Amino acid sequence: IAHCLEVYFGSAGETRGKVREIASVGIDLIIDGLTRIKREPSDIKAGTLLGLGTDLGGYAIMVGGTSGAHLSSFSLVDVLSHGRACALMNPYYTVFFAPAIEEQLRVVGDIYRKHGYLDAPIDKLTGRDLGVAVAGGMLNLSGFLGFPIRLNQVPGITGKHIERCLSAARNPQLDMKLRNMPVPLHAGIVDDYMAPILEAAWDGDFSKIKSM
Repeated sequence: IAHCLEVYFGSAGETRGKVREIASVGIDLIIDGLTRIKREPSDIKAGTLLGLGTDLGGYAIMVGGTSGAHLSSFSLVDVLSHGRACALMNPYYTVFFAPAIEEQLRVVGDIYRKHGYLDAPIDKLTGRDLGVAVAGGMLNLSGFLGFPIRLNQVPGITGKHIERCLSAARNPQLDMKLRNMPVPLHAGIVDDYMAPILEAAWDGDFSKIKSM
């Protein structure tokens, strides 16, 4: 999901239509597969859905790049698997990016609503409110799967992990990754905008996230 989601959120121009097709089908397949296999671990069709969706996730990162959740996830690998770290962080980055990705949020939100994880009237919401609604759907899926939905639920995590995430983002070698996000950042404003995202993820409080 993270590959499809982040590439789609960051897509622009001529590639957005192609990425929308890849991401929307991939996310739909994976959510369907995860829901089925959680309810019935022996469901063979669920495995097929997950395999197809995973292939599309791989295709997505051949077309575009990942974003904030991936950047943060690499600093959490000693306490979370890469996939779960991305699943945990993406809702919080979604709220931050929301004013810049309304079109993508409506597409993604419809998928989460289709599978019963979101019931907000996303067609009537805009900007940050839309982002909070879609992020809520993401957290509902993670909760259903038994994944942590905030950092302070993760065994072994400490404030040092937050600082590690911020230090990685300040690394000049990663500057292009920051600038390629749906809401571009640079090392000089990481503490102003990325730190509140991580603080929000720590205790699940979206209100801590600053909008640019």
